[in-house]
Amino acid sequence: MQETKPTVKRSYTTCGELNAGNIGEQVTLKGWVNRRRDHGGLIFLDMRDRYGITQVVINPENARDAHAVAEGVRGEYVLAVTGKVGERPEGTENPNMATGEIELVVSDIEVLNPSKTPPFYVNQESDVDESLRLTYRYLDLRQPRMQRNLRLRHRAIKIIRDYLDDRDFLEIETPIMVKSTPEGARDYIVPSRVFPGDVYALPQSPQQLKQLLMVSGTDRYYQIARCFRDEDLRADRQPEFTQLDLEMSFVDREDVLDLTEGLFVKMFSELAEKPLKDSTFPRLSYQESLLKYGTDKPDTRFGLEISDVSEIVASSEFGVFANTVKSGGVVRGFSVPGKGDIPRSQVDALTSAAQGFGAKGLVWIGLEEGENGLSARSPIAKFLSDDEVNNLATATGASAGDLMLFVADKEAPTAEVLGRLRNHVAHEYELIDEGSHAFCWILDFPLFEWDEDGNRWDAAHHPFTSPMDEDVQFLDSDPARVRAKSYDLVLDGFELGSGSIRIHDRDIQNRMFGLLGYSDEQVEERFGHLLRAFEYGAPPHGGIAPGIDRTVMLLAGEHNIREVIAFPKNQSGQDLLMGAPSPIDETQLQELHLQLDLPPEEDHEDE
Repeated sequence: MQETKPTVKRSYTTCGELNAGNIGEQVTLKGWVNRRRDHGGLIFLDMRDRYGITQVVINPENARDAHAVAEGVRGEYVLAVTGKVGERPEGTENPNMATGEIELVVSDIEVLNPSKTPPFYVNQESDVDESLRLTYRYLDLRQPRMQRNLRLRHRAIKIIRDYLDDRDFLEIETPIMVKSTPEGARDYIVPSRVFPGDVYALPQSPQQLKQLLMVSGTDRYYQIARCFRDEDLRADRQPEFTQLDLEMSFVDREDVLDLTEGLFVKMFSELAEKPLKDSTFPRLSYQESLLKYGTDKPDTRFGLEISDVSEIVASSEFGVFANTVKSGGVVRGFSVPGKGDIPRSQVDALTSAAQGFGAKGLVWIGLEEGENGLSARSPIAKFLSDDEVNNLATATGASAGDLMLFVADKEAPTAEVLGRLRNHVAHEYELIDEGSHAFCWILDFPLFEWDEDGNRWDAAHHPFTSPMDEDVQFLDSDPARVRAKSYDLVLDGFELGSGSIRIHDRDIQNRMFGLLGYSDEQVEERFGHLLRAFEYGAPPHGGIAPGIDRTVMLLAGEHNIREVIAFPKNQSGQDLLMGAPSPIDETQLQELHLQLDLPPEEDHEDE
């Protein structure tokens, strides 16, 4: 995507704004040498900046001094070149470039800065090890794809700001150094020099601060918030990340969903290269999502919906099915269109994949036309009656020529396996509609989840999430039954953001903390400031916090959020460009009243 002609006044011309209308003008370009070609007299340079590329030509017959300079110029040199805009000779035009009709006939060249030979090609896409790219990130960012991603990120954030400004939101910054109140991932901490032994924490999110803003009467707040979590990393996660943090007073769930949906429809309509599958986002309950898709972040761009067939096979002669149902488990599966005659090698590969996802086994049934409807091609065919085969086909939406896949186990592992297997099959057989984006909302999450190791309840979202009004009665008697006023925004199988209607009543918040196992002393130490604020007229409020990095990653068609962050950490959390984290000076340790307790170094002597 070429950046449009800038309107800002400059003392020079950018490399993307010249066209046939500028022929005859005297201009100066400043930028990098993208490519150099020496035609045995004439020297051609492609000059590059973030706006585009312009071809310049140096002829020794009319610019001898400039030609002498150009002979020593190489890729990535920074130049200022002056000359007259001319029409390219017939047959040499480049219709793929905005400047492809013209060239700059140079009269003067100034080398603003030479360049060493880069460690990888900057002017073309190439397979470069990521650690090398991150070490020389300033070179990596010169590449057209990375420049495009940075522009895309800027435009996405501008749309966010304009959209929310039009709806009376105030952009308000909250502190980066806050109190450590661990209730999610581990905090990054900052030791205090002034208060020995005390620490600040970097915010995992501005959760309590935005709630306090609601108490303050700031009824519509947002910020492009930097957040920090000390957790294991993956392709769509960083130790520091950016989210749209948004909170509103006097709202219910529908208000937050409608506002957020409108924002993302606008953003994707203006920026995405692929259309939205549906401009109204489907809404699924948490339980419905687990049943149909095996996950709470489903990719809805393809079918392969999961069906529960436990009742159909409860009395089956196939013992694995019958015994699983009898012991309180479930049998679930989905059909794959047109794969009923799948070769055994592919069946074995699918079985291995399912076992890798945690399955004890995988039952497959290929469907064929039979005398009594459909017949089964399967190792378990002899255990299935004609009625069972046809009922299984009806339940999974299968017909002759299709393949049915089933897993039998307890409910949770069955959902996990089938959810991952569903995605695997869709990728393996190219069933995903890659030409569109599909959003959905996941609603009605459990408020609590049971921590087996800690033998206690944990907040499924966070401890400030409000229970559904009709479920408050079960807070003390049956916490597993309580649903949350929370919601997740999902896109193409990625969770983009979570939100909830918050607790604004001190008594309910106290009950919540009690159920989570906090003592009165812990509640006062960690959350006393919030509870006291609730005593001074806290309005009902709620919000959401979509991840900006992940959103831009999907807009850009990338598979890793590091591709849309200017200076990311690697997958180990290291900054390879600046060398962080790094050892701390002994003087700094003394100023902070700290002493390091490091594990002993390993002995690496040869045995």
